[in-house]
Amino acid sequence: MDRNTDGNTDGNSDRNTHETTHETTHEATDGIAVRRVYDAPEPGDGTRVLVDRLWPRGVSKERAAVDEWLKEVAPSNELRTWYHKDASRHAEFDARYRQELAQGPAADALERLLALTRGGPVALVTSVKSIEGSHLQTLLDVLRHAGGTGQTSP
Repeated sequence: MDRNTDGNTDGNSDRNTHETTHETTHEATDGIAVRRVYDAPEPGDGTRVLVDRLWPRGVSKERAAVDEWLKEVAPSNELRTWYHKDASRHAEFDARYRQELAQGPAADALERLLALTRGGPVALVTSVKSIEGSHLQTLLDVLRHAGGTGQTSP
């Protein structure tokens, strides 16, 4: 089996498998930036944290260049599947996702992420094409409202 330049064995490379959209990054506000995993790390990213439940298809660990993978901070598989069937349910998705972030492993992962944001710049790394309408919109809101207060109630 031949390997291409990014380590994939499926015959596709990151460059031609995943389209780039006009919204590939969200510039840092309050020390938190959003970066697509398919793009190169940027100076000043700080700690790079993958915040997707699933590992991005076709991306090696070296290419992703993430310091941590907090998959528990992403929506559950059930919630993600439910929402992807009908994106018009964003308001209900947002409420359900906030409930998930308030308990169990998701709350622990959120607390870890908050601790990282208090320690310096953080780049939330994801495979989503657009922040708008994704779990990142809610996660950013939760992180920014919790700020440095130590409170994690979404």
